[in-house]
Amino acid sequence: MTAGRQVLLCPITMGLLLQSVFLLLLLLLGSCLHPAAAFPKGCYPSEEEGLKTFRCSNAQLTEVPRDIPNDTNKLYLDSNQIPFLPRDAFRDLPLLLELDLSHNAIARIESGAFQGLAEHLHYLDLSSNRLVSVSKDAFSNLKAKVNLSNNPWLCDCRLQELIRAVQLAADSSGGIVCDSSTQEEHVGKALLQVIANTDFCNVYKKTTDIAMLVTMFGWFAMVISYLVYYVRQNQEDARRHLEYLKSLPSKQRRSEESSTISTVV
Repeated sequence: MTAGRQVLLCPITMGLLLQSVFLLLLLLLGSCLHPAAAFPKGCYPSEEEGLKTFRCSNAQLTEVPRDIPNDTNKLYLDSNQIPFLPRDAFRDLPLLLELDLSHNAIARIESGAFQGLAEHLHYLDLSSNRLVSVSKDAFSNLKAKVNLSNNPWLCDCRLQELIRAVQLAADSSGGIVCDSSTQEEHVGKALLQVIANTDFCNVYKKTTDIAMLVTMFGWFAMVISYLVYYVRQNQEDARRHLEYLKSLPSKQRRSEESSTISTVV
């Protein structure tokens, strides 16, 4: 009877053991596949020339994707519809060497968008976007070569400061063209060609100084006008008072004059 029970229990035990092993394999397989399933549609990791690469080119993205592997060396987000770059957009990518954001709809870059990339990033491509004006603070401490060509730039002091703060990628400077400008004659010209002869920041400073001088002169003129009016008004009042005194009898006139003198004193 005991031997029969052992024979009966043995297949049951083996079945439970196999079922447990099968479930464990499924869990392990699922944990391995989970990171890939978290990637946005059209994005995939690869390895190119020994560098870990993550490609999201032409993936119809409207924002910088999350869950990018933090050991990525090259990141391609080109040919999407990303409209702006928020602060700390790439802070979890400390090993990033190249970042391609070309052919998007980027019109705004927040200060600190590239925070965390200063030490390692070698190349940043922002060409063919919708950048009109960007503060130099957005690229603070960034040592990467930057491509800013083919954007609808407004040529002014702000852009001039930006160009002097970043390192432009080779052969990209000619593509930074004034789509608009504080001075109409510069529209359609390459920025570097323009600032070779024009200092936008100096012109801006002169304009500001002139505006301040005009404002100060206006206030000064108002003060002088008020003082002149005040003096004339007092003179007119004094003249009238003197005429009034002359018309009074002598005793009353002397009393009024004494009162007037004491008041003046």
